[in-house]
Amino acid sequence: MKTEKSLYYIFILLASIVFLFLFRFIPHPPNFTPVIAMALYLPILFGLWSIPFILLAFAITDYFLGFHSLLIWTWGSLALIGLISKFTINYFSRLMLSFLGALIFFMISNFGVWFTSGFYESSFKGLVECYIMGLPFFTNTLLSTMIFAIFIEFFVFSKYFNFIPVIKKKHN
Repeated sequence: MKTEKSLYYIFILLASIVFLFLFRFIPHPPNFTPVIAMALYLPILFGLWSIPFILLAFAITDYFLGFHSLLIWTWGSLALIGLISKFTINYFSRLMLSFLGALIFFMISNFGVWFTSGFYESSFKGLVECYIMGLPFFTNTLLSTMIFAIFIEFFVFSKYFNFIPVIKKKHN
């Protein structure tokens, strides 16, 4: 029985990682991905030990898509989003943390752009300008995070997938 439960964990985690991996290669609007929602929900389902697997999926896809100077900022923000998942207690808190996750990603990644890119002057004015220029990307980030979070809530935490032990345990 314990082996069967472990296989469920592994299968669902691997399927989620493959989905995350594939979605990064599918053409999509800028910053419209399930990445932040999955960075929040996978640790809710599997525990904080799943965060390195999320980052590994990112590292592998970045290998093919191209490494860049913002890796520490993007990967770091995803790890932080995964860590805040331990503060979820119900549907409402998960959706609020999804919103917060999109905001964390925006704040950290744009700080990284300002700090490392040289596109903006090294002043408070430059930092504000960087955040303003990032707002169109934040719109897509927030919209996609909330859409995917609602999708995960409806299909994963709903009655449709309660036959999977790990989800049934987390949902009850």
